[in-house]
Amino acid sequence: MQKKFYQFLLLVFVSFQTFGQERITVSGFVRESGSRELLPGVNVYIENSGFNTATNTYGFYSLTIPKSDSILISYSFVGYEKQNIPITAKSDKQLNIELFSANQLEEVLVSERRTSEKVSESVQMSKIEVPISQIKKLPAFFGEKDVIRVLQLMPGVQKGTEGQTGLYVRGGGPDQNLIILDDAVVYNASHLFGFFSVFNGDALKSVELTKGGFPARYGGRLSSVVEMNMKEGAKDKLHGEGGIGLISSRLTLEGPLANKKASFLFSARRTYIDVLAAPLIAQQQVGSNTKVKPGYYFYDLNAKINYDFGAKNKVYISGYFGQDRFKVSEKETDSENKSGLDWGNATATLRWNHLISQKLFVNTSLIYSHFNFGIFSNEKDLKDGVVTDQFSLDYNSLIRDFSLKTDFDFYPNTKHWMKFGVQATAHKFVPSALAIAGDFSNNDLNLQAKPIYTYESGIYVEDTWQPFKSLKVNAGVRLSTFQTSTKTYVRPEPRISAAWKLANDFSMKASYAKMNQYVHLLSNTGLGLPTDLWVPTTDRVAPQQSSQVAVGFAKDLEQPGLALTLEGYYKKMNNIISYKEGSSFISLDGENANELNWEDNVTAGKAWSYGAEFMVQKKTGKLSGWIGYTLSWTRWKFPELNFGETFFPRYDRRHDISVVGIYELSKRITLSATWVYGTGNALTLPVSRFTTYRNEYFVNGFSNYYPNTTTEYDKKNSFRAEAYHRMDLAIQFHKKKKRHERTWEFGLYNAYNRKNPFFYNIDRKEGNKPNEYVNVLTRYSLFPVLPSFSYNFKF
Repeated sequence: MQKKFYQFLLLVFVSFQTFGQERITVSGFVRESGSRELLPGVNVYIENSGFNTATNTYGFYSLTIPKSDSILISYSFVGYEKQNIPITAKSDKQLNIELFSANQLEEVLVSERRTSEKVSESVQMSKIEVPISQIKKLPAFFGEKDVIRVLQLMPGVQKGTEGQTGLYVRGGGPDQNLIILDDAVVYNASHLFGFFSVFNGDALKSVELTKGGFPARYGGRLSSVVEMNMKEGAKDKLHGEGGIGLISSRLTLEGPLANKKASFLFSARRTYIDVLAAPLIAQQQVGSNTKVKPGYYFYDLNAKINYDFGAKNKVYISGYFGQDRFKVSEKETDSENKSGLDWGNATATLRWNHLISQKLFVNTSLIYSHFNFGIFSNEKDLKDGVVTDQFSLDYNSLIRDFSLKTDFDFYPNTKHWMKFGVQATAHKFVPSALAIAGDFSNNDLNLQAKPIYTYESGIYVEDTWQPFKSLKVNAGVRLSTFQTSTKTYVRPEPRISAAWKLANDFSMKASYAKMNQYVHLLSNTGLGLPTDLWVPTTDRVAPQQSSQVAVGFAKDLEQPGLALTLEGYYKKMNNIISYKEGSSFISLDGENANELNWEDNVTAGKAWSYGAEFMVQKKTGKLSGWIGYTLSWTRWKFPELNFGETFFPRYDRRHDISVVGIYELSKRITLSATWVYGTGNALTLPVSRFTTYRNEYFVNGFSNYYPNTTTEYDKKNSFRAEAYHRMDLAIQFHKKKKRHERTWEFGLYNAYNRKNPFFYNIDRKEGNKPNEYVNVLTRYSLFPVLPSFSYNFKF
């Protein structure tokens, strides 16, 4: 055994050193022509040689090849013309390339396009890239293009309920997704109580979803990584893009600064639901003694500036700021009530790219992330316009992070691509802060939760290794730590993925990953709403942990441009937490009213998720889109829930199908459609309801009978809702003007008006006989067929 180990080390050493004196390194950056935007994921290779690589997140590549009098290096990326560059390979070279956008309607160029890397050649499995151009062409809810909603159409990804943007990936909850925007964690990705996400597609450059086989550079979540990068800003001239829709408008501007050494991006979006609803509300209040004035709006702001200090140094500053604000004021003759809630995210990232050598690239980031949620209510009793009694409530919770991370990309030769780095994060949690004051009670309450400060860190190393032409391996390990005031957790996380090419454009893949998660989301609904509570790991609440193994096959069909994947997975999760029966995020401890102890209200359990996923995807051509199918099972087990027996969580879904199509009918008309089908959610419903009467006697001999209604429930989530299915349609009309391009879009959400279940209730209705009442299970739906239109422009 010892001899084999030394032989393995010798093989690794030889792979680093073989023919070291006979090779040269070609490196550089790949940009988009015109805007000079750096392009990640561009495939760089020499045809039929086995020498290939891809640009990293910042557009940098390094390719070590044998010396030669003349070679032809190819650069290809989806949606761009392929570039073939002949060079003399006798010494190290720095070669910066610009790719031209390809017109998807010109057939001569379609054959020259391919994805950044064929799925059969990539060692990474369970990863999906969605071109932003496809996202903008798909039908959308109220016409709002939404990245998260598009990800819900992918196999292995499910939505919580009708209209929600929560992600439930391979049996995981909404808190188990690491959502990253320019290196910054976004804790709550929803607007309008979950109906829209916070990400404006006009400001994004790339979107990638990883569901398993996680590389060692990712940590802190169990189920998925959604990595998004904002555009850098065009360096050639001023560009703009925007749109006016039914409920919101948006505008994005980008352009050069400092003699084109720098560029900027600014993007804004705001809803005007409050403005549109105001006349309708005012009309309904005419003649009423009660005046109700609700208001709601949300906004998003994205900004980015970058400066190019030369070939070796670049600096980026980017940020996102978004807020939801909802309020209601109610006024009567003798009372006034003002209440509402608001929540929002703020992120900021300062990044420094430095090219140490042609083979070593480093990125250092200083990151700020903040999420806050608040509720307020103020009630007044009036008499002749004078306040006689008053009551107010103020509730807040937040999570705030400061992070520092450094990542290295090292390209020793064409057989190895190494990444290693370190990250440290200082967390501040305020799980709940509740202030109550007024004359309704003798004593005012001020329940202020103490801030909880914790520290999380991770160090990792990974290597993508190609020992021979038909095998690629990505192996690595991450060591994560989490420190509270009383305890320190240290957890190793091994990761490995492998792709074995069985034939041309056909490969078998396998992966294993262990993940740890040190933050938890407490939810009464399971929907991932902003009202849910973020809490940290403590000495009483252990970190969540998962182990996932996956096996699959990948096939590329070059001629029609299809990519086929089939994967099976098994995932086990430990220490997931949930509220105990009857508990909630507002907890009053009578013995110690100044501290809210959420730890007393939770219980820990475990979960299993397993299934199979199939996907066929076409990213280019007149007809593009994908078909995805998921067969899955998810089970939970908590000692203190459901009598300790296993049960299905709400979002368990046996079958899930998505069909997505985009057809370029002509240069001026684009048609698109989506159809989804899913097994109904698992719910807990009453099995019976009955009324008893309590007889109370009074001193004078009279008696009264008081009704008491009792509801009996079956086992947890034992009821399965009806199946969910829906079709959305859209048509876009494009026209190029002299100075800009405009697009009119018309769409239908739920085109055939399917009444999908939103929730069920037991309603009491009259029976067939006089004075007879029966309990009836009633299904309530949320959205009928909804038309939408929008005007979009680009210059």
